[in-house]
Amino acid sequence: MVEGCKFRCNPDNRNELCEECLDNLKAGNLRVSRVKMRVVDLPVSATEDRVVGTLDIEHAIKKGEKRFEPGVLAMAHRGILYVDEINLLDDHLVDVLLDSAAMGVNTIEREGISYSHPANFVLVGTMNPEEGELRPQLLDRFGLCVDVKGISDVSRRVELIKYRLSYEANPETFVANWQAAETELCGQILNAKQLLPEVRISDSMLELISQICVDLGVDGHRADITMMKTSITLAAFNGRTDVFEEDVKEAAELVLSHRMRRKPFDSHSDKQDKLDESIENHREKQKEKEKEKNKHEQQKKEHEEDKEKQHKRPEEQKSERSQNQTDERPDSSSETIFATGESYQIKQLTPEFLRADRKGSGRRSKTFTSSKQGRYIKSTIPHEKNLGSGF
Repeated sequence: MVEGCKFRCNPDNRNELCEECLDNLKAGNLRVSRVKMRVVDLPVSATEDRVVGTLDIEHAIKKGEKRFEPGVLAMAHRGILYVDEINLLDDHLVDVLLDSAAMGVNTIEREGISYSHPANFVLVGTMNPEEGELRPQLLDRFGLCVDVKGISDVSRRVELIKYRLSYEANPETFVANWQAAETELCGQILNAKQLLPEVRISDSMLELISQICVDLGVDGHRADITMMKTSITLAAFNGRTDVFEEDVKEAAELVLSHRMRRKPFDSHSDKQDKLDESIENHREKQKEKEKEKNKHEQQKKEHEEDKEKQHKRPEEQKSERSQNQTDERPDSSSETIFATGESYQIKQLTPEFLRADRKGSGRRSKTFTSSKQGRYIKSTIPHEKNLGSGF
């Protein structure tokens, strides 16, 4: 924080600096110090002047100058604002908390003072629902909700009594006994804080978050965003960089318990059943999407293989033809000697004697001709008119 700043401004963020810190920054006199986070208690009986801040009467009387006196919201900046029995808080104070929680800035316009300062804080409240319900506007500002119930297990109740007796007997010894566990938890939180920027959430988990909010009838979109941030935080707390389904389920139990529409005779088991049913429906949808995706990829793969085969087929045929021609072509650089086979008798081929007359001479077969040309074979008695004699 900025050393000496009454609002505990963040030196790493210029947009959150107050007027005094901005002046010191311009002058080059901004000094930084490291302090623990502050927990500020807001009592139910607090007045609006004490909460938002007011005119510094003592300074006005002594110096005759108007000066702003910070209130509880200024003290809670970059810290924790704790409100016990928050359902009993006055309505005008609830309006102030709503404005500051929504804008992150506390604006004062009263008693001749016009002033504004950063007011970013973690709002923590406790209440007994039997004493009255909390206004829905403020209820939605709480990101997480935890139901505290009595323990029904006898052995654990006895253990709780022993813890109380041990603390009352010697508080320092009791704290020392639990110091190792507290240190381990603190280290786990610090490691999660460093790992948080590396955590990634998939689209499937985002769909699950939105589906749960729709199925459980949650109004608005603040529940979706808060559940997403809580899931990422739980994954980092468990030392992982990916958000799993169990992270979303645990986050839903913390985020939706005070945002769900309540009906008469509704119980916690009914809400849990709705949550489990919504998660199961999302699993079925994811399985169907995975099947469709695999089917589409398989069809795409088959299409590409067929296309590749059609493209390769002409090239393969061309390559086979060239290979065959190469194989059939004799090699001039070498001689091939074949073995002699068995001898066999050649059958004499005698053409069939054609008895039909031809106008021309015969070639390889015997035939009748009325022409005077040709090779003499033998004579025969003509059956027609004799035109001449052949020798």
